[in-house]
Order: sequence, then structure tokens, then C-alpha cells
Amino acid sequence: MNQVAEKKTAGLPANVFEEDAAKGLGNIGQQDLALPFLKILGQLSPEVNKRDGKYVEGAEPGMIYNSVSGDLYDGAKGIDVIPAFYKLEYVEWKDRGEGAGGPVSVHDSSSDIMSQTKADANYKDRLPNGNYVEKTASHFVIITGDSPTTALISMKSTQLKISRKWNSMMSGIKLKGKNGLFTPASFSHIYRLKTTQMSNDKGTWFGWDVSKAGPITDTGLYQQAKTFSDSISKGSVKAKHGEEKPKGSASHF
Repeated sequence: MNQVAEKKTAGLPANVFEEDAAKGLGNIGQQDLALPFLKILGQLSPEVNKRDGKYVEGAEPGMIYNSVSGDLYDGAKGIDVIPAFYKLEYVEWKDRGEGAGGPVSVHDSSSDIMSQTKADANYKDRLPNGNYVEKTASHFVIITGDSPTTALISMKSTQLKISRKWNSMMSGIKLKGKNGLFTPASFSHIYRLKTTQMSNDKGTWFGWDVSKAGPITDTGLYQQAKTFSDSISKGSVKAKHGEEKPKGSASHF
């Protein structure tokens, strides 16, 4: 019985599927797909709590979690990604339990919304209407590997300085072309993302550690990243922000 089951789950040869490549998918575009979030699991993340309905087997604080596939990555070893696009936004929220879970509004980087806020006792930037605003750096990436996939890394609060460091690394790369030195596209290089323990006088948490792995050597991978970047630039791909911090986590982390 087990042998039969194994044969069935082995699947047909790839050439059989290749004959009907993409059939049944209709006109599905990037905008119809759920863009995974890559997030760092913390002590209060539901994915590490065995009594929580969102618990993920094997999940531990400091790991990197893919919100769509459910894949877990060892934060100490890290993962390789290609940064395809960067976007700075100001995301407006209601307090947990008062809204539908999603943001009230997303303000672009040119907005003066932050000038209307005041920091409260919990370090949240409050608007006169009672909502709070989070300055959010969105890094749209390609996760490399046997089957490269798209994902989004959202950096806030203390992680904004990591975002700035990453942006400086990307903009600091110079190559020599026929017209002299130039700055290549962000998706010309691969970066290694690990997690590291951080702390301040308010507590301890896990944050991102970014380092440059090297230039892309695969033309197909470069084109995939370029296409993804163009889709975001044209508005075909948008971040669907969800409230990631579990109840009781500190906003200043």
C-alpha cells in the first residue's frame, strides 16, 4: 500500500507537463498572486507558540518565515536575495482590535503626514484622529535558489537604519562602462540576509543583518528580477500591508 502511494506522489515526467505549460492559468498576472512577506520570528510571534493556531512546526525565534509558502529559514545561516525595488511609505493604522486588521491608509514618501503626528507613551506616532503612523521601508526581492520566488521585506522602527545601510550599499556600487563609472541597478547584485539579536534599554529582539554576496552571474535570474522591478514600478505589484506585530510586542523595536 505504501509503495503504491509513493508511486502516485512521485508525479509524471516533466516532459508530460511541459506539453501543457501554463494551461489553465488563464490571464493570471503578478497582481493576482499573493506576494509573500519575509519576516523575522520573535519571542511573541504566534508561529513559535505551540498553543497558537498559527503555530508552525519547527519555528523558533530568530528564524526567517515566508508568510505564503510557510518555509522557515535558519536566521544564523541566512538567505540570498536580489533586491528588485525599494519603496518608502507611511502606513496608517488603528490600534489592534479597533480595525479590520489592514491599514487605514498608505501614504507615499512625499506625504507630510508625519508632521501631523505626536509620539505617545508607547513611542507610536499618533495622529489627531487617534490612529498611528509607521514609517515603512519596503524591499521587494527575489529569493534565489532552485526555484527563485518573489517576496517583500518590510522594515520599520529600529530596522529603518538597516534599510538605510542596505540602500547605501546598493547605491555605493560603481562599475566602469563605456561612458565611465555608473551605478548598476539594485538587482545586479545578490545580498545575504541573516538575523541578529539586538537590544536597547527597552528590550531585546531579532533584527536584520545585510551583507553583499556578489554580482548576479545568471542572465535568466537577472531578467526575472528586472521584470519584477518593472512590474512594481508600473503599479502592477503592490504591498498588501498586514499587521505583523503580535499583541504585546513593543513598537520601538
